Parts: sequence; C-alpha cells; structure tokens
Amino acid sequence: MNTVTVYSDYVCPFCLLAERVLSKAIGDRDIRISWRAFELRPEPVPTLRPEDPYLPAIWKAAVYPQAERLGVPIRLPSISPQPRTGKAFELLALAQDRGLDHAFSMRVLRAFFQEGRDIGDPDVLVELAGQAGLDPAEARQALESGAYAQRHREALRHAREDMEITCVPTIVVGDRVFRGTPSMDELVQALDDLERGAGTPDRSSQAELPL
Repeated sequence: MNTVTVYSDYVCPFCLLAERVLSKAIGDRDIRISWRAFELRPEPVPTLRPEDPYLPAIWKAAVYPQAERLGVPIRLPSISPQPRTGKAFELLALAQDRGLDHAFSMRVLRAFFQEGRDIGDPDVLVELAGQAGLDPAEARQALESGAYAQRHREALRHAREDMEITCVPTIVVGDRVFRGTPSMDELVQALDDLERGAGTPDRSSQAELPL
C-alpha cells in the first residue's frame, strides 16, 4: 500500500484542516496517511497564549475562513498557555507500532480543536488513545515509563535534520514535499504520480502561518 506522510504538531489547526483536503484527494485510493511528529515549540520554548493578540488574529484571518470553506468545525481552544505535545507524540510512536497513527492523530486533533480538551494532560491522552483503538493500560504504562521518549526525540531530530521540516503541516507524497496545504489539483496530481511510481522531486514552499 502506498503511504502519504504528514509531519504535524497537534496544536496546529492547519494540520486538522489539511487532513480534510488530503482525505478528499485520496478518496477511495488504496493509500494510507501516516503521521509524524514535529513540535513547533519543544521545551523549554514557551507555548502560545490564546488571550494574547497573535492567535486570535491568525485564526480570524486564516484558520476560520479555511475551516468554513472545508466544512470543518473548529474553534480556538481556551487552554492557556497551549499544552505541550511531547507526551502526545510519545503515544503517537506507540500508535505507529499498532498501525493506528492516523486514528490517534485525528482523535487528538479533534479533541483539542473541536472539544477544547487539554491534550497535554496524561489522563486525557490515555482516554483519547483508548478511543482511537489503543489499549489504555498500555498507553498509560508507555507514558509513565517514558518507553517512547527516546524514539520521540529521534523523530524530532529526523524531522529537523533529515527532512528539514520548518512548518506544519508538511505533507510528503512520494518525492513531492508540500510545506503547507497544497491545492486539491496539486495533491491529486502528486497522488496520481505516486500510484504510477513516477516521483517528481520537488520541495514546494506553500508554508502555512507558523502557529
């Protein structure tokens, strides 16, 4: 099965919106979406505060209009400061091992942007993991033991150094690398090339706003 890879941070609303575009472009093709970690603000970098001017301005100018066009319910979470996503990404590594990285990532994104849940809270993450099909006891043990912490650090290194990720979402379709959400036509063409095995090396630079 062919795979499309999405580098994301779970506090980036464009990652939730990009999945809608990508899923529509994929349609009934035999292509899976694989999720990879890229923390925009890893510790000790401070995370953003929704009461400050920056986030409301970006949401008004870009997030809400795009969400309305795509028909995706979304709202700016009120949690302040925004949660860190390192623990969520440790569970992403577990989900990858179980073939559930798409289900887990979508559950976390929807929990944050549609339900206002605190995705930095280990108890919330364990609950979400269970809803995505993971074993909650295994998820809790993974967080408490730090079993996937090193793998997450390596995932961040890979994203920064090997893939040169600078923004999220970054979507990799075969040899095409889209920085930001590409148009439907661009995605369909890239997916057609992927299915034909005809990669066209390119690193597009449609970066989303750096939330």
